[in-house]
Amino acid sequence: MSNKRGLLALSPLLLFITLYVGLSLAAGDFYKVPMTVVFLIASVYAIIISGGLPLQKRINTFSHGASSGNLLLMLWIYVLAGAFAASAKQMGAIDATVNMCLTYLPASMLLPGLFLAACFISLSIGTSVGTVVALVPIAVGIAQSADASVPLTTAVIVGGAYFGDNLSFISDTTIVATQTQGCSMSDKFRVNLLIVSPAVILVLAIYAVMGAGLSSPSHVPAVEWAKVVPYLVVLITAVCGMNVMAVLVLGIVMCGVIGLIDGSYDLFAWMTSMGEGIVSMGELIVIAMMAGGLLELIRENGGINYIIEKLTAHIRGKRGAELSIAALVSLVNCCTANNTVAILTVGSIAKKIGDRFGVDNRKAASILDTFSCAIQGVIPYGVQMLLAAGLAEVSPMQILPYLYYPVAIGIASLAAILLRYPKKYS
Repeated sequence: MSNKRGLLALSPLLLFITLYVGLSLAAGDFYKVPMTVVFLIASVYAIIISGGLPLQKRINTFSHGASSGNLLLMLWIYVLAGAFAASAKQMGAIDATVNMCLTYLPASMLLPGLFLAACFISLSIGTSVGTVVALVPIAVGIAQSADASVPLTTAVIVGGAYFGDNLSFISDTTIVATQTQGCSMSDKFRVNLLIVSPAVILVLAIYAVMGAGLSSPSHVPAVEWAKVVPYLVVLITAVCGMNVMAVLVLGIVMCGVIGLIDGSYDLFAWMTSMGEGIVSMGELIVIAMMAGGLLELIRENGGINYIIEKLTAHIRGKRGAELSIAALVSLVNCCTANNTVAILTVGSIAKKIGDRFGVDNRKAASILDTFSCAIQGVIPYGVQMLLAAGLAEVSPMQILPYLYYPVAIGIASLAAILLRYPKKYS
């Protein structure tokens, strides 16, 4: 593919980034620029430049991407998450859970505690989305009670969610990475853990230092244990491996039953709170659909193939092979906004590169998984970021500066490639 055609295929994504960042900097506030409008402009541009096809065909391609099975599943999760978060808040579940945390956890340990909780839950359930759904509302409540930054505590959860997304044996990314590279999950886990351990320790230390200045409220209300039950049920069932949609439905029902019994609300107030929660997710649903359509046009026009072609053209030696694998999965992840899909897309190519240049398949799998999680963790249009922003009622760009863990694992993985670490697998 020619450079001109390849760059043209990728130009809608470049236009989106340029417009959003440029306009936000000009306005001096990332929250002032509606992401929906920027995506709309980029989407219209993508349809216009998709030459050689009838207009209806271009629109159909966009619509196919905006309504893919994986995307629609995420949209249902958005809807259920909105309903659960709003009904839990109205019933008092969030306040009760926050009071429990403030009662039993020292203020200085709130940030490290939230990070470790997110790491543990994501490792147990294998999904960053489920972790975000379960913990972000609690993190927001803690931030408001302890006079901490809501974007910061939200970022703590999002970062910790990628610990399990990257390492869990039941994570989609782990499964795909090990299958495409032909290694066992346990072997990949050992190598991957060696690579990211410094990042975990560093980020935990950062949160400990940042949390040292936090103080709990002088008076913490007594814990209403009955109202904590919905969150305990959500966490326990998630850790036990229940489907995230089933977990959310169960949480909604628990909120309703407890709220109706203790008089927190009547049937119509419960339904109203759920409706308001669903409506609050409307913007995120629109963004997700437009992003899906835009990225499908980029793929259809050859943008991803162009990236693969260019990055595999001049590989020299093991280090170069590992760097090309990292760059491949990172760039494709930017174009798909889905780390599992990114690994699936480049997995077979990464395997060929690894075999040709003698890259250990356990390290190749770790590179694929870690870099995809690092990129997924910082793109503002990723599912996890949009969901967290919606639950916390902040802009994704407000969360971004505090996402230390995704950045740290990216740096740690790059260092592992450049410094040939772990030595046994390099």
